[in-house]
Order: sequence, then C-alpha cells, then structure tokens
Amino acid sequence: MSLRSPIGIVLGHGAAKEGGAHWWTQRVTSVALVLLGVWFVVALLGLPDLSYAVVIAWLAKPVNAVLASLLVGTAVYHSLLGVQVVVEDYVIGHGKKVATMLLLNFVHVALGALGIFSILKIAFGASA
Repeated sequence: MSLRSPIGIVLGHGAAKEGGAHWWTQRVTSVALVLLGVWFVVALLGLPDLSYAVVIAWLAKPVNAVLASLLVGTAVYHSLLGVQVVVEDYVIGHGKKVATMLLLNFVHVALGALGIFSILKIAFGASA
C-alpha cells in the first residue's frame, strides 16, 4: 500500500516527460529578454543620436557587444522554444513535425549565428 496520492504518482509522467523544463526555460528566457530589452532601449535612448557612426561606435564597446550578443542569442532561443510548442501542437504527422522542427532549428541557428557574428565583427573592428 502506498501513501502517495494518485496525483502524486502521475505528476511529471506526462507524454513528453519534459514539459515542465520547457515551460521554465521559456519563463527564464522571457525574464532575460525583458532585462536585456530594457538595457537596450535605455542605452539607445542615452545616445546623442541614432546615426550609423554613433550606433557602431556604441556597439564596438565590449560591454555593449557582449550584452547585445546575449540579447540576440536569448531572443533566438526563446523564439525557437515558442515555435517548437506551436509545431508540436498544430503540425499533424510525426514526419512533418520532425522535418518542420529540423528546418526551424537550422533557421534559428543561422539567424543567431548571423546576428552574433555581425555584432562581433563590429566589436572587433573588422572591415566589410
């Protein structure tokens, strides 16, 4: 005889067995995006103007480049998590789900890499 309730026995044993971690990851990336987004907006509003030269000089500073890279990486990861939920819920057929998620993973990795590469290129002063 077990002293555990029926809900206690099945808790955490859903079909995916990882929904809780996914949910928490989305919430953590949301908080990170809010903090990084506020930093980004406040930092840009603190610039004398938003001309190309001023923004490039601002982004070339190490702290700004690191925080901007974190913003891009977190945004891409958060987007991937959200799109994954949509695909799991609305794409019918295992093969279509796998193909869609594979394509979306490649797209998100490419966008994240392009964004971070662009920031680092500015930060390290490489010429186009």
